[in-house]
Amino acid sequence: MTAAPTLTDGTVTIRGHRDSDAEGSYEQCLDPLSRRWTTVPLDNTLEDSRRFVTEVMPQGWADDSEWGFAVEVAGRYAGTISLRNEGHDRAEIAYGSHPWVRGSGAMERALRLLLEWGFAERGLHTVVWRANKGNWASRKVAWRLGFSFEGTLRSWLPQRGELRDAWVGTLLRDDPRAPRTTWLTVPVLEADGLRLRPWREADVPRIVEACSDAETQRWLGDLPSPYDEGSARWWLEHSTERRARGEAMGWAVVDPTDDLALASVSVFDWTPGVELEVGYWAHPAARGRRVTTRAVAEVVRHAFEELKVNRVKLFAATDNLASRRVIEHNGFRFTGIERLGTVVRDGYADVALYDLLAGEYAAARR
Repeated sequence: MTAAPTLTDGTVTIRGHRDSDAEGSYEQCLDPLSRRWTTVPLDNTLEDSRRFVTEVMPQGWADDSEWGFAVEVAGRYAGTISLRNEGHDRAEIAYGSHPWVRGSGAMERALRLLLEWGFAERGLHTVVWRANKGNWASRKVAWRLGFSFEGTLRSWLPQRGELRDAWVGTLLRDDPRAPRTTWLTVPVLEADGLRLRPWREADVPRIVEACSDAETQRWLGDLPSPYDEGSARWWLEHSTERRARGEAMGWAVVDPTDDLALASVSVFDWTPGVELEVGYWAHPAARGRRVTTRAVAEVVRHAFEELKVNRVKLFAATDNLASRRVIEHNGFRFTGIERLGTVVRDGYADVALYDLLAGEYAAARR
């Protein structure tokens, strides 16, 4: 086959590139996200884009090295997708969308057409996905398509003169084209004058202030010390990773009037339908205002009423009386002491164990 076929699902069409795609391709190359995550030349010109759509992409078909398609939506260029032939019934999937179509689901639809064509018409057995570590948009598309997540290849993908860590996943011919895991979405919750929302990059300074605080450092012994913006960004990235794996999710607790982060509340060690654990910390500006007490109450409600678990657990160092008051004010029952069960700044400390059952929670609210 020396030219791309035209395929459509009635909403999205994938087809061979045309000269008329050059302007859209050029616009895509100027897009900041495209420049951040792909190897598009920073000095790319309109003529370079024209050569890309009229020479580079057709050449891939001619020498059987890459089967590239233009994505079209409502008659408009929407991006480029391809399968790069790696031989032995293997290919690498690649995709990039024009900014105007992002968030519409069009790229996922286009890639489904591409994958079905590749498995059926090219006899592929395995398709590999790679992306620079941190490219969550690419990873989420791959997740929706059913790709596994195999891990991270260190210093693998060339980008602007350096080798960057790469995420990698695979999809086999007979694999379901559906997510393998749950990617947790953090809902916005309202809690007695507070708002619980997803964390954002703009929250980094408040995270640093909270996690550099002497009391926070005292009771959360695993925190880096000193705690800087790099520590906060690592924590945000790690939190996103845990959501992507369906392991945990967390909220920034903010005052709706100024949106400044006052506390963190998260759920983890979650066995769906069975139990989970809640953890929290407070910014110094939140202390004495019952911020964590109110926020934990709302997350506990969410755990029982929306997540439908039967048991919620909360732990605190035995000497951390402020944290224990938060737990006890929310109706949790003390179940015992685990000796040297937590790490504080000075070493190991005994931890007080609490839990609350769904039936107990429901009875207390009647």
